[in-house]
Amino acid sequence: MGMGVFIVLGIIVVIVLFVISIYNKLVKLRVNIDEAFSSMDVFLKKRYDLIPNLVETVKGYALHEKETLERVVQARNSALSASNPQETIEANNQLAMGLKSIFALAENYPDLKANVGFVNLQNQLSKIEEDISNSRLYYNGSVKVFNKQIIIFPNVLLANAMGFTSKPFFEIEELERENVKVEF
Repeated sequence: MGMGVFIVLGIIVVIVLFVISIYNKLVKLRVNIDEAFSSMDVFLKKRYDLIPNLVETVKGYALHEKETLERVVQARNSALSASNPQETIEANNQLAMGLKSIFALAENYPDLKANVGFVNLQNQLSKIEEDISNSRLYYNGSVKVFNKQIIIFPNVLLANAMGFTSKPFFEIEELERENVKVEF
């Protein structure tokens, strides 16, 4: 009987260590997602800070395009006030569409396209967009690994019981995939 108790205790210890191992792995992956999102958030903040300057520059040339500029400012404010990753993703998709609209407007205003301040802001924004794109790749890669880990067996049993849920990918909206129409 003494040997049977040790075997049962050994099995229990192995199971507990297995559960702890899975839990720790999922927590590490979730922290990676948080870190990836935080890194992306830094670049998004740079984008948000640049937008008022861009809008003011365009405003001087495109006075009758007030509605487009207001939509961009509204999208920026929504992005700034987002309280979770899903809201941030949605708001930034709207903001990206608004920025495309501003650059499409510039095509209609040759003086604006030649403005050194506008060109400088456009170049800065282009660099920031590249950084956002790279950090989005890292974030989405982290989400992919995490989401896969919480659905494979036996992790799925423990993940559900411990409250681990899938994280959203930072994807662009279908409208953003379309080319911007420039009309003269």
